[in-house]
Amino acid sequence: MPQEERNTATEDLPPDGLPESARDAAEATPDAGEATPEQDTVASEGTGPEAATGPEAATGSEAATSPEAATDPEAAGSEAATSPEAATDPDPHSAARPTPGWRDRHPAAARTLAWTTTALAAALVLVTLLLPNDPARLTPAEFVRIPVEGIVGAALLLVLPQTVRRVAAALAGVVLALLAVLDVLDIGFIGALGRGFNVVFDWPLLGDGASFLQDSIGRAGALGVEIAAVVLVLALLVLTALAVVRLSNLMARHRATAAGTTLVLGTAWVLSAALGLQIAGAPVASRSTSDLVQARMDGVSATLKDERAFAKEAATDPYHSTPRSQLLTGLRGKDVIFTFIESYGRSAVQDPLMAPGVDAVLAKGTKRLRAAGYSARSGWLTSATYGGSSWLGHSTFLSGLWIDNQQRYRTVTAGDHLTLTKAFQRTGAWRTVGIMPGVTKGWPEASWYGLDHVYDSRELGYKGPKFSWSTMPDQYSLSAFQRLEHGRPHDKPLMSEIILTSSHNPWAPLPKTLPWNKVGDGSVYHSIEQAGKNPVDVWQQTDRVRTEYGKSIQYSLNSLISYVEKYGNKNTVLVFLGDHQPVAKVSGDHASRDVPVALVAHDPDVLKRISNWHWTPSLNPGHQAPVWRMDTFRDRFLKAYGPHPDSTVSPAAR
Repeated sequence: MPQEERNTATEDLPPDGLPESARDAAEATPDAGEATPEQDTVASEGTGPEAATGPEAATGSEAATSPEAATDPEAAGSEAATSPEAATDPDPHSAARPTPGWRDRHPAAARTLAWTTTALAAALVLVTLLLPNDPARLTPAEFVRIPVEGIVGAALLLVLPQTVRRVAAALAGVVLALLAVLDVLDIGFIGALGRGFNVVFDWPLLGDGASFLQDSIGRAGALGVEIAAVVLVLALLVLTALAVVRLSNLMARHRATAAGTTLVLGTAWVLSAALGLQIAGAPVASRSTSDLVQARMDGVSATLKDERAFAKEAATDPYHSTPRSQLLTGLRGKDVIFTFIESYGRSAVQDPLMAPGVDAVLAKGTKRLRAAGYSARSGWLTSATYGGSSWLGHSTFLSGLWIDNQQRYRTVTAGDHLTLTKAFQRTGAWRTVGIMPGVTKGWPEASWYGLDHVYDSRELGYKGPKFSWSTMPDQYSLSAFQRLEHGRPHDKPLMSEIILTSSHNPWAPLPKTLPWNKVGDGSVYHSIEQAGKNPVDVWQQTDRVRTEYGKSIQYSLNSLISYVEKYGNKNTVLVFLGDHQPVAKVSGDHASRDVPVALVAHDPDVLKRISNWHWTPSLNPGHQAPVWRMDTFRDRFLKAYGPHPDSTVSPAAR
């Protein structure tokens, strides 16, 4: 028989390798009797895959029943499966039937597994298509909608040829998985920082997150989480690609049914969109994936445009040419301290759970400072960041520019825009120093901030344990500041920038306030840290996290107020504020970005200069205090304690 005819015949064979007529004839043979071992061999050879497709395969009913079928390659009847000659056929090309697999032995289980796998594949694809990027929208209603992207994708896969279809399906699965990963990053960033993930400049923040995780749960725990995250991402990429390929193969095998289903779903989507149908507030006709893709593309374009616009803004500074002799004249001779308290936000002062303890510290602190001869004024600033990225808040406050992303931070720190701290340095009337316990390696931004010297975590002489992320307790940082700078004689007054970190997430374990003469080199904190709470235990309950956060703010405020009481003098001027609100788990999903800011001074003339600010005469701003954007503080401060900016003065006169 010609090769083409043999192939055509075998393609039409049923799964057992015999034509329908051959099986009927074999089953109808009256003298079949009990099968002998030789006949079992014949049956195996006659029904295996090789028998169905090999060059000696039977092609007709006579070959299965006639004696010649065993030796005549053109025979095509059912006798080939039953004749004695078939049992002794010396043909070397015949093959034994393979051992039946578990699918053959358990067909019902195989069918169940196949349908379960298909159902899981469909569920995975549906979830990736409908997954929202906002934690507030993570509700069951979001996942019972009709995704238009799935309908369009199914229609496209139905018309593609087999090879192209499989490649397209695999690529579509990978893209869906990547979009799902970005959605998860959005959810995490919104929960932690109050904003979505920026695909242009937020990738380095993942490294910062890993460092924070290590500080919170230890190196081994953090490594385990990181490995699990990588494995999950890779698994999602592979499984989603396989899921789309499986579904496309199923549609190809049942093309008519798939086409009809796609048409029905498409019609339902159009009607739902036209009628505005919703399920629990979520539109039935979904196009969330395409909307999110468009939003990300728009975000990239807006980011690049913003970068160019901000570079021009940062290059323009009304105080750039102000002579140094006219800067900060109202503070000459004063020791000025700018202190940032980590995560000290409006929630700490006004939330029903946390505010009672914090407000009590502020009220008592106001009285304590007044008894020591100090007065205070306080208000609100709206931070450029939320939940984290403290350096964005610091740079916004000190530069007078709105720095709400990493690219803006890089741009401004690479230029020469005048910071508030650098204004003190420019006058030549102050020694400028920084106390930065959160800095653990080289920090090139110090020159941009205008700091003559920076004491990072390696230079503060601390011999005690870390408290989760915080490298040392706030009271120790202030004690080191007193020992290294403030308590030493200088030929100039000090301008200091101090970062207090004990109120940094995860707020466990927490240090305790000690007598100042007991702080020493920090070794005393070992027993305190060991007796503290485990951050993993604290974070299991929201109320417990919020309670510990409130305690951390109380500790930081008490440390700072106590320091001014003990080591302040008539020339001390203190400005302290929060850098941002705590994460949403503490502050709530819709919290403002406001942080308290206070100015404390012994000299009444210092506070008289800001009387038109209408700040509250207390450390606690209260509900009625003015609210300013954080980037407006620099110019207000320079104006209050010096002349108005004069951009007409030449650089040579500086």
